[in-house]
Amino acid sequence: MSDCFADRDLKIVATVIAKSNREHPADAVLRTELRNAKGISRYDGADISEAVFAYYRWLGWLDQTVAIKEQLNRALELDAAFQKNPANIPDAELVRAVPEWVMSQANVSPEWLRTLQMKPKLWLRARLGQGRGLAERLGECWVGDGPFADALRYEGSEDLFRTAEFHAGEFELQDISSQIVGLICNPQPGETWWDACAGEGGKALHLCDLMRNKGLLWASDRVEWRLKKLKMRAARAKIFNYRAALWDGGVRLPTKTKFDGILVDAPCAGLGTWQRNPQARWTTRPQDVSELSEVQNTLLTNVAASLKPGGRLIYSVCTLTEAETVGVAKSITDQFPQLKPLSLSNPAKPHAPAASHLWIWPQDMQGNGMFICAWQRAD
Repeated sequence: MSDCFADRDLKIVATVIAKSNREHPADAVLRTELRNAKGISRYDGADISEAVFAYYRWLGWLDQTVAIKEQLNRALELDAAFQKNPANIPDAELVRAVPEWVMSQANVSPEWLRTLQMKPKLWLRARLGQGRGLAERLGECWVGDGPFADALRYEGSEDLFRTAEFHAGEFELQDISSQIVGLICNPQPGETWWDACAGEGGKALHLCDLMRNKGLLWASDRVEWRLKKLKMRAARAKIFNYRAALWDGGVRLPTKTKFDGILVDAPCAGLGTWQRNPQARWTTRPQDVSELSEVQNTLLTNVAASLKPGGRLIYSVCTLTEAETVGVAKSITDQFPQLKPLSLSNPAKPHAPAASHLWIWPQDMQGNGMFICAWQRAD
C-alpha cells in the first residue's frame, strides 16, 4: 500500500479483512468499522472501501503468507494497472478471479471474468417519467432512452444519500439488471401483483411505480426488518399501492388473493453480483448452489396456484449457475403443465430474437448478472 496511506487507515482495512467471513460480509463489517472510527472523512472512507474491495477482487493473485500491508500493496498495484488497461491481465490468468468450483457450475468466459475485475457502475432509477430532469439536477449522469428513460448511470462523486432529490423520493439506487426485471414484469395500473421475495423492496417499488400507484402489490419476505425498510422507502417515494406481509416461503401463503402477476426474485448464490461484492466469491460454496436450487423450486411451486387464469409468473435470480437457472426453469415446466413458458426479449436489445429465458451478463449491461424466465397460466 502507498506510503501516503495513513497507518490509521491501514489498520481499519486490516481489521475489516480480519473480521470478514461467511457470516460477516465485508461490506457490512466495513460500514461498522467506518461508523465507529473517529476523524474519517468521506474521502478517506472511500479510499478505505476501495482498498478492501481491491483486496478481494485480486485475492486469487495474492500471497497470503506475507504481511497484510504487502498483500494490499500488491492488490492495489494490480488494480491500478488493470483499470488503466484491462489487457494487462491475459485471459489465461483470469481464472484466478473465481474459485475453481465455478468452472463446473457456470459458463465461465474471459469476458465475464474480465468484467468481474472492473469497478462496478452505480445505477439509479428515477421515478416514472422523471429521468432526464433528475439527471440534469444531479449532474454527471448518463441517462438512457426508450424503456430506459428513467435509468441513470451516476458518474459523479457526491454522496447521493445526502441529496435533496434522494430525500424527496425522486430516485432509488437500483442496478440496471434489476430494472430490467421490472420492465419485463410490465405490471399495468389496476392489476394485482405479488413480489414474493421482496427483500428491502427495490423491485417492489419499481413495480408499484410502473402501476402508477393504482391497483395493488403484495410484498412479502421472511424477515421483518426488510419489510420495515421497504415501508420507509415507500413512504419516501410516496408509494401507497402495496401491502407488506411476512412469508417464510412455505405452503401457508400470506394471502388467498389471486394475482395477475407474481414475481419470485429468489434467494440465490449471487454469482451475478460478484463484480460489486468481490468477497462473496470466496465465501460462496458449491453446496450453496444445490441447496438454493431446492429453495427456488419450493418457492415457485408454492406460489404457482395463486395465479389467475392468464396470470404470469416471473422468475429472476442474480446468479449464473446452471442449477439455479435453466435447471429450475425446466423443473417447474415439467411439474406444472398448466404453466406455459413465455418468450422473453431484453428491452435493451429489442431486435434480438426472443427466447424462453433471458441471460443478462455483466459484460453486456455494465450491471449485475441476471437470469429471467416466465410462464403464463393457461387454465
